[in-house]
Amino acid sequence: MLNLTNVQIVYDNTIEAVREASLSLASGRIVALLGANGAGKSTTLKAISGVLYPEDGEVKGGDISFEGRPLRGMTPDRIVRAGIVMVPEGRRLFDQLTVEENLLMGGYTRSLAESRRGLARVYDMFPRLTAKRATVSGYLSGGEQQMVAIGRALMSSPKLLMLDEPTLGLAPQICEEIFGIVTRLCRQEGVSILLVEQNAQMALSVADDGYIMENGRIVLDGPAPALLRNEDVREFYLGFGEGGSRKNMREVKHYKRRKRWLS
Repeated sequence: MLNLTNVQIVYDNTIEAVREASLSLASGRIVALLGANGAGKSTTLKAISGVLYPEDGEVKGGDISFEGRPLRGMTPDRIVRAGIVMVPEGRRLFDQLTVEENLLMGGYTRSLAESRRGLARVYDMFPRLTAKRATVSGYLSGGEQQMVAIGRALMSSPKLLMLDEPTLGLAPQICEEIFGIVTRLCRQEGVSILLVEQNAQMALSVADDGYIMENGRIVLDGPAPALLRNEDVREFYLGFGEGGSRKNMREVKHYKRRKRWLS
């Protein structure tokens, strides 16, 4: 469905943010893209969405394709119409507009009838938004704003939904609710998911496959259950040592020098 092959992304013609990265996502699956801050994860999602240009970023090499069609050079609106939508980090709502106005903005590529059906679908999936439909989105809680952001993306009926740090700054209970919705979207409605998430444990627990990115490179990949059992992943991303014991952050930072995949 989605394929990235040896993708290179450069900012300002000088800073290489992503280097020969390759990943694939099959239809109806959840793929987690994990890594530390600055690893290149968000840049990868922006490249797929065609929105690198506001930051002077450019795909300099490699190929990005969706359902056999090349995405490089395609405008963001055409990418949305092709079935790819991203929920950016930080929600990025129109905070002076109401919940429903934000949702309708997400359906700008659809007909009026399709937008009405989209609204009904979103309110069914996020019941608490029904009572808040006339509320200015800037007054919502962080969890409610994230629901609006996901709902806005769903208004265009995407085949592939890309989520950039969907649980950032949210309470654990809300995080579980968001991940439950992500799972439902994939398993029950057939929406493919590309998930960038700092909570590696939670992301891998719902994903089918995972990729780990370091310094702009994909350094490890495989089925999510296998990554959860991987000694390096458990040590460097889940904070576990030998025998399943927890490590403190000082130990984790020290042991990062020994990452076998970077040697």
